[in-house]
Amino acid sequence: MNKIILEIRAGAGGDEAAIFAADLAKMYQKYAAKNGWGFNIIDFSQTSLNGYKTLIAEIFTSGEKGENLYEIFKNEAGVHRVQRIPRTEKAGRVHTSTASVAVIPEVAEKEIQINSQDLEISFFRSSGPGGQNVNKVETAVRILHKPSGIVVSSQAGRSQHANRETAMNVLRAKLYEQKQIEEQIKLGAIRREQIGAAERAEKIRTYNFPQDRITDHRIGKKFHNIESILDGELEPIVKAFAKQNN
Repeated sequence: MNKIILEIRAGAGGDEAAIFAADLAKMYQKYAAKNGWGFNIIDFSQTSLNGYKTLIAEIFTSGEKGENLYEIFKNEAGVHRVQRIPRTEKAGRVHTSTASVAVIPEVAEKEIQINSQDLEISFFRSSGPGGQNVNKVETAVRILHKPSGIVVSSQAGRSQHANRETAMNVLRAKLYEQKQIEEQIKLGAIRREQIGAAERAEKIRTYNFPQDRITDHRIGKKFHNIESILDGELEPIVKAFAKQNN
């Protein structure tokens, strides 16, 4: 199976940043659906306005069409900036907010060996909008990998076993990514962190609603019909990067 881990986090901008993070999550979910790929939410922290402080999901395909999901999604990694009048704005002023996206390929179990003694595993109840506990049974799983300090959670599955397995997959992917970064540092090829500090200036793409324009600052291209793109019509941007890379 061909699978990636997608992490979306609200950045600068309060409630509006969380709403924008949710918009990005819906965009990727709808884009995946249009292509017949699976989209499974692993963990999330939701706000009362249906925004997301954080959302972690996996996108997967059987791979029969030969698609490489990491190649398709890797250019989404970075800080996305939105300029629009928020639903919470009464004076009609345009606000600027950010959300960061990280894309991590899932790795096979044999590639990263994890010692069970290095893990601290705890269970909690799944939460819904506004942090409400919606599950009376503690099926959600949180895993701390003590040597690295990495913490992962999974709460979308219906059982502790399913959530633990999913959380281990995320942990494995994060440890692999960390290993890759360390190797690059050793080789002197220190890469800039994908998501920076999610500040407004550290942007890869700007979604300007008043001008109905999306600008990708890395390839200098502009795209129109923001609502259509946020509705999952991401293909023009994906194709623009594929053309650039070729």
